[in-house]
Amino acid sequence: MTDAQQGPGRTGAGATSAVQSVDRAVSVLEILARLGEAGVTEIAGELGVHKSTAFRLLGVLENRGLVAQAKDRGKYYLGAGVLRLAGAAAVRLDISQEGVPVCRELADELGETVNLAVPDDDAAVNIMQARGTAAVTAQDWLGRRTPLHATAGGKVFLAHMAPALREGHLSRPLRRFTEHTITRASALRGELEAVADRGFAATLEELELGLAAVAAPVRSHDGAVIAALSVSGPVYRMKADRLPALGSRTATAAAELSRRMGYGF
Repeated sequence: MTDAQQGPGRTGAGATSAVQSVDRAVSVLEILARLGEAGVTEIAGELGVHKSTAFRLLGVLENRGLVAQAKDRGKYYLGAGVLRLAGAAAVRLDISQEGVPVCRELADELGETVNLAVPDDDAAVNIMQARGTAAVTAQDWLGRRTPLHATAGGKVFLAHMAPALREGHLSRPLRRFTEHTITRASALRGELEAVADRGFAATLEELELGLAAVAAPVRSHDGAVIAALSVSGPVYRMKADRLPALGSRTATAAAELSRRMGYGF
């Protein structure tokens, strides 16, 4: 095993070599973006490395779909994997822009804190926040990773996730944050079915004592759930009997944002 292949314990020259390899791989992508296509010799010259090093870098990038090789000329060009990554970044940028007026209007109407979150592996990440007039708390959720099973937005993602992927999440230990956190997979499955049926999720002190929230799915043009729009506030204002109405209003706002993202056309 080479230094670059070793685990987290790599130190010294091994760590430096790994960082250098990543830097060179990124440079290869930048070269191809600038030139359109290039052969191994040309790329090696641009990098200032031996052809064998350039060939290894191209091999790794090709295996990940980030570069492809033209059969007739043998030259390399950017692969479809780059488009996939760029598309994912573009969706986040687009939804951030389109979400501003929707979040602001909902926060102004309800007076509570409105967040827009996107899925990130085993968590939800808040990429936008708007505070209503009643949201006196200074707590900032922007950029925060929150657990899927204990948040309204997270339950939206779980409810609309591919079954196999969802079961992968539910098979892991579900951390208890408060006495109200659902930690049994069987109970959470039932909750997620209800979320999918009614069109919104709700939590009552499952992540933090005193905090309630509702959330609804935001869809892209192809119907995929790409974000969750949520409203959160203290339980003395967002009481259990008020959550259905808040959830319904949030679902309406999420549908408007989905329309802005091209869903339904």
